[in-house]
Amino acid sequence: MTRPLISDPDLTLDALMRIWPDTISVFLRHRMICVGCLITPFHTVSDACREHAVDEADFRRELERAVAMPSERGG
Repeated sequence: MTRPLISDPDLTLDALMRIWPDTISVFLRHRMICVGCLITPFHTVSDACREHAVDEADFRRELERAVAMPSERGG
């Protein structure tokens, strides 16, 4: 099975955060309650941005930056 693209409009938030955990910080920075929400298996980035009144284009750019520059882990 091929890995989905982060830009896939049908990608669920659940899959997005599981595949790219560094994106979680973007949701938290915007105070979006998506992390841990029971709806993440059904909602997409578009849904979340609409629900939280966040500019989707800007948000997607932040997600892509988070994936391109993953946080330092461990020690």
